[in-house]
Amino acid sequence: MLDHIGLTVSDFETSRAFYMLALAPLGYEVLMEMSAAETGRGGVAGFGVRPKPDFWIAASPRKVSPVHVAFRTSRRAVVDAFYQAAIAAGGRDNGAPGLRPHYHSNYYGAFVLDPDGHNIEAVCHEAS
Repeated sequence: MLDHIGLTVSDFETSRAFYMLALAPLGYEVLMEMSAAETGRGGVAGFGVRPKPDFWIAASPRKVSPVHVAFRTSRRAVVDAFYQAAIAAGGRDNGAPGLRPHYHSNYYGAFVLDPDGHNIEAVCHEAS
């Protein structure tokens, strides 16, 4: 079982703004934050559903290698809302909401590339 995950981002403020909007349909908000002055490196923000952050972003001066992160929800409408919010926040389409039967018959997901090219997904495994 995962407790939390962190991504490095090239532009902290841009990514923070993107994730604030993109993850809001999932109930996520910024729960913890540390400035570059506090960390001695760059800004850090922890997103999650109260009471604990489980998704973190941290500024990095190094080239960022894109990764894939999927957020699970129990409702397909939330997948749709995530996709719309992420695109409106500046994300790039990497797979519109829809069934992905090659994964399994009820796999309903949407994929968006964040400002650094990370493949961010919302997925519902429930039947409609």
